[in-house]
Amino acid sequence: MHVVLLGPDLFAAFHDFAQALKETGARVSGIGSTPQSRLRAGLKRHLDAWESVRNPFDPLQVAQAVRRLGGVAAVDRLETVEERLIESAAAAREELGLPGLSLRSARLCRDKPAMKAALREAGIPCAESAAVSSLGDLRAFVDRIGLPLILKPIAGLGSQQTYRADTVAELERAALALGVNKGEAAAVEEFIEGHEGFYDTLSIAGEPRLEFISHYYPSVLDALSNRAVAPQIAATNRVGKGSYSELRDLGRRVIRTLGIGTSATHMEWFFGPKGLKVSEIGARPPGERIWDLYCVGNDLSLYGAWARAIVGARVDAVPSQRLATGSVQVRPERDGHIARYDHLEEVLERIRPWVFAREIPAVGRATVPVEKGYLANAWFRLRHPDYDALCELMNWIGQTLKVRVH
Repeated sequence: MHVVLLGPDLFAAFHDFAQALKETGARVSGIGSTPQSRLRAGLKRHLDAWESVRNPFDPLQVAQAVRRLGGVAAVDRLETVEERLIESAAAAREELGLPGLSLRSARLCRDKPAMKAALREAGIPCAESAAVSSLGDLRAFVDRIGLPLILKPIAGLGSQQTYRADTVAELERAALALGVNKGEAAAVEEFIEGHEGFYDTLSIAGEPRLEFISHYYPSVLDALSNRAVAPQIAATNRVGKGSYSELRDLGRRVIRTLGIGTSATHMEWFFGPKGLKVSEIGARPPGERIWDLYCVGNDLSLYGAWARAIVGARVDAVPSQRLATGSVQVRPERDGHIARYDHLEEVLERIRPWVFAREIPAVGRATVPVEKGYLANAWFRLRHPDYDALCELMNWIGQTLKVRVH
């Protein structure tokens, strides 16, 4: 089988996918904007061929590159891991008649208001939402739904440029930041109070073959608005418990409703006073290298499983659910340069049996802005057979370690 990857030059996690595909015996080619001579060695050694394009977001350029690659060996699949290239890949597949995520499904996964409209039509609970491109549209939504509201880009990536507005003044400031007053489209939605997490799968023909569930502590917006918080992501090893059956059933309905076939999926959800509701779903792996948490906790290679799903339409891996895993970040008190760490040795000694990855920037290094995500500044990844003990350890790290700056 000949598999073409779109945009594997954009980030290192893609290298794992290329390697896994090669290990199945597939021919692996790539398309991206990086000249072949400048490809990273970690990617280049897993590729049989490379086509450079000026704009990988242009489906016609992508389709032309696939045709050139197919002149050597017929192309069977065109895949991408990059959220921003989902639509481009789908449109090129449609042009070429290749199997994979349809353009309709790709657009629904990227266009948040359209996605929620499709889910509501199928009777799936999610926040009230709309696409707005003027302050008048925004005021009409406020009149209908009330405050607080969330305002974000139509096809935003994760929590980037996401605003919570509790007052009309805050909403108008968010609208100006996103250019709504100038006709730029944005997604506005009802604020859902409650606990936030995600349901991730590797699915074949719309049916999850591998399922994983993680929790945010606290919510993403709370973490972004308060740098004193040490945000956590905790992947449970209790996925099969009855308490998660409603979430698993809901996630499966979402995947079927949106027509997501053989793909990785990443669905965010809320549970609170209004019950369980879907936030959004993407036809891709989660960011922040969350798959690494699942692999460590379940003794498997997810990129290997995905490669076999693409090449052989099967998933043989069986999650062990042996360990709960988590990631905790400790942010500096303010931006600047790192002066010292308080209680670092104490933390390292206590977590020694449980830590499997960490980053502790050197004293003197410039800090990274909070909005850059959960793998910036000081962070630790832990594993533990007991989920509650894992969360206690991460809480303790956040309360104990202090990053001082000057």
